[in-house]
Formats: sequence, structure tokens, C-alpha cells
Amino acid sequence: MNRNALLGLGLTAVLGTAMLAAGCGDNNASSGNGSGPAAAPLIGVDYPRSDTDFWNSYIKYVPQFAGELGVQIKTTNSQNDIAALISNVQAFQSQGVKGVVMAPQDTAAIAPTLDQLAGKKIPVVTIDTRPDTGKVFMVVRADNRAYGTKACQFLGAKLGGKGKVVMLEGGLDSINGRDRTEAFNECMKKDFPGITVFGEATDWKGDVAATKLQTRFTSDPDIKGIYMESSFALSGTLQILKQRGLQVPPADPKHVFVVSNDGIPEELKDIQGGLIDATVSQPADLFAKYGLYYVKAAIEGKTFQAGPTDHGSTIIQVRDGVLEDQLAAPLVTVDGATIGGQPTTKFDDKSLWGNNA
Repeated sequence: MNRNALLGLGLTAVLGTAMLAAGCGDNNASSGNGSGPAAAPLIGVDYPRSDTDFWNSYIKYVPQFAGELGVQIKTTNSQNDIAALISNVQAFQSQGVKGVVMAPQDTAAIAPTLDQLAGKKIPVVTIDTRPDTGKVFMVVRADNRAYGTKACQFLGAKLGGKGKVVMLEGGLDSINGRDRTEAFNECMKKDFPGITVFGEATDWKGDVAATKLQTRFTSDPDIKGIYMESSFALSGTLQILKQRGLQVPPADPKHVFVVSNDGIPEELKDIQGGLIDATVSQPADLFAKYGLYYVKAAIEGKTFQAGPTDHGSTIIQVRDGVLEDQLAAPLVTVDGATIGGQPTTKFDDKSLWGNNA
């Protein structure tokens, strides 16, 4: 073979390799420059943390729904650090994103960043949390006050309106932590005044929750109920109950009734096994789907109004310029029985995302 032919083959190989490399791109997106084959919009998605099963499930669902909705994504993980989130958003802007999906855990400190994005006409959708101030195109979450109320009604009914319960609070710098805590306390005070509530601040940290629960049991060994505002406290709580010989069936007088929040697969298994008694199922899959859905709609110039949606939820206006799509989040129990006059969902119901994860 002559020299020119060899050069020709070499050039073909180089071009082929380059084309393959260009086709790979970010493994979270079809491409990273906003110029995909169908001009799919580039969206920046910041994951708030990856230290809980719930958020790891959300992280898994995001690229799946990005593909289904025809959007490209750039992803970061702020690991529950507001400074990291702000820095990640700055990076998104330099990468040319057309919209941002985030789940700020500190719902007050994110306001200046939201103002900056609004000034650049980059729409924002927040997942799971609602910023205390500032405008976003849509908030995708569930009614977190209902979480606290459902947990209260369950424990109040199971304890017959008497006894002591521990509430392992989330971070009170988050609207979610405040909503769940305030609603639980208000419900207990109104409907079950014979129950004493010990609120323990945990900042959504499992080790802090375990330490405080252990301390509380030491001073009040007759605790009969626990409300965990998130599954972050699940493993520590179960370990403490086991150590204290309290991991017994619900019919046993020593049983401590436990209600959690999230609806992760492990919680559903624990309900079946009698290790915990209930959880509120937050829809990790729908958080991912509708976060991307709404930011894409914003980029396309679509608008929404308060009222019922076509996916079984309700959009409410929480303040001027802020709409919130409140997705369904059922209370899950072992038998699907009615609690406090409200129906619950049985742990093995196939409609629960935790049974399909």
C-alpha cells in the first residue's frame, strides 16, 4: 500500500475516533452544549445530597426522565452545602444552561442566587423545598404540613391519646423541617393533649438523631412513639430499639410505634417486617419527572395556573410569583387501614415508587 493510501486510512481512523468521542458526551445527557439533534434544551440539575436512600433514588430517576422528556442535563451535587450550591449554579451559567432544577436545603440563603438567575431570565424549579423568598417558576413538592399531621394522627391513634413520643426533627432552616415540625406539634396539641412530645433537632443528620434518641430514652425509658421526619434516621433508630429490647411486634405492650417519611424500599420492607409502623411516601420518581417537565415548559414559554393538574395533583399559589405543584404523598401502613378518618396505602401497593425502584 502506498504512502498516500496509508495517510488516507489514518485520517479516516482519526475522524472516526473523534466522531465517536463527540457522540459520548456527559453520561447524564445526550450532549453538553445545547445543540443536540433536536435542539434539546440544556438544563442544570443540582442534587442536594447523596447520603440518603431517598435522594439516591431521585438521582437515579433524573437521567431517566431527562431522556423521556427530551432534555439535556448537566448535573452537580451540593452535598447539603449552600455555598457549594451557589458555586454550582455559577458553573451552570457559564455552561450556558437554559434552566435550573435545584433542591436547596437552606431555603433562606438561596434567595440572592434566585434573584441573579431571574435577572438573567433563567427559570428555576425547586424540588422538595420551597425558597423562603424570591421567585421560581414552579415548586415541585408535596404538602409537608400534611406529613406532620398524618404522623400525628397515626401515633395519636395507636397510643390512645396518651404517652410520650419523640420527634426527630429535620433542619429548621428548611421549610420542610419547619412544616413537618409545626404541623405535628399543632396536631398533637389540638387532638391529643395527653401525649407529651419531645422535639429533637437533628439538622437531617443520622448520627445526631441517633445520639439524641439514645439520650432521650435514657431520661424517658417509657417512650412509646417516634416520628422521624425523614428516613435519614431509620438505621440509627432501629439499632437503638433493638439494643433496648424494644424491637417487638405491635401487639406487644413494649412496642414503640415508629412513623417515618420518604417511602424508600427499605421502609416498606420494615413495615412488612414489623420493624416500623408507617411512613409517608414522598414521590422521588415524580420529583425528578416534574422538576424537568416544568423547567422545560418554562424554557418553552408555557405558563400554569393554580388548580388541579392532569397528573392527580393540585397546583397552589403560595405567594405572588410562586406556584407549587403538590404531588400526592400517602401514609403507608401494614394493612392500609383508615387512620384518623383518612385512608392509608398498604405497604405492598404497586403504585408506590418504593415498590418499583
